[in-house]
Amino acid sequence: MATKAKIGVLGASGYTGSELVRMLLRHPRAELALLTAERSAGKQMREVFPHFGPYELPTLVALDGIDWKAQALDVVFCALPHATTQKVLKDLLATAPDTKVVDLSADFRLADTAAYAKWYGHDHHAPELQKEAVYGLTEIHRRDIKKARLVANPGCYTSCAELPLIPLIRAKAIDTDEIVIDAKSGMTGAGRSAKEAMLFSEVSEGFNAYGVGKHRHMAELDQEFSLAAGKEVVVSFTPHLLPMNRGILSTIYVRGKRGRTPHELHEILSKFYAKEPFVHILPFGETPHTRHVRGSNMTMIGVAADRIEGRAIIVSVLDNLVKGASGQAIQNMNLVMGYPEPMGIDQVALFP
Repeated sequence: MATKAKIGVLGASGYTGSELVRMLLRHPRAELALLTAERSAGKQMREVFPHFGPYELPTLVALDGIDWKAQALDVVFCALPHATTQKVLKDLLATAPDTKVVDLSADFRLADTAAYAKWYGHDHHAPELQKEAVYGLTEIHRRDIKKARLVANPGCYTSCAELPLIPLIRAKAIDTDEIVIDAKSGMTGAGRSAKEAMLFSEVSEGFNAYGVGKHRHMAELDQEFSLAAGKEVVVSFTPHLLPMNRGILSTIYVRGKRGRTPHELHEILSKFYAKEPFVHILPFGETPHTRHVRGSNMTMIGVAADRIEGRAIIVSVLDNLVKGASGQAIQNMNLVMGYPEPMGIDQVALFP
């Protein structure tokens, strides 16, 4: 039998942490060796998430006092709050430098530490690690991810918008000054901690925009789009909260450059993703629903013609907890460890 990698999940009591555990339980090359949770330290995973009752899992422990060298972990998934991650990983990688890390927080996504300080309100605590971090949008940065020790998993909103737009920007097929991203997410994108604004009675039967004009993911979008274009790109992005558990849908408005038609934009995306296991381009004119990807690592993208000549409407959907977080994190682990990329994450979407 092939050797299994010893895996640690930091922040296993959150939504992305528990999703990592769910998927890694069925990964043929993964052995869950360490699970951490601060408020639930000392508990079993089944006490926090009853659906793990049938499975033998490590007892949840607090981060304080962990001997990273003694743990001898091959891979650590970090699903901790922003800012906490930088300090933890600074200690972990100093003590166990051969450990591979996939970070699901925003702490290492922005290459410019000054931009991080501006958007997150405090200095970066591990700038030396930021220099080696690789942005983990798998289909776009696959070559660099394979060689990385620290992978910064992208945000869920950003993955949903970057996957359809980066190939078009690289091909100089759209006007980068006219990109509008109208995005909607389910409730799990806000995390599992108790918040008054997230109570059922506060969100049920409603639909609202938030972070208007100032959402932190804007910095991430600008960084990746500017890199793809070779010049500064600033897009219009507005997130919305929907009263559903999972899913992101981004409706994106673009204008073709130098007479590029919506059909040509569709053809560019179809060719770019023709051999990708986790990005599916629908036939021209069809658009996906969030329920078409629920529980899967799939992104579905549709392209349609706007009634305004020269403009196209792109609709992109993914499950924010899977391709938008934990599934893509395991996809990146597979690359880093030299495993087949779809291993353990190729499940078909749940329907209905």
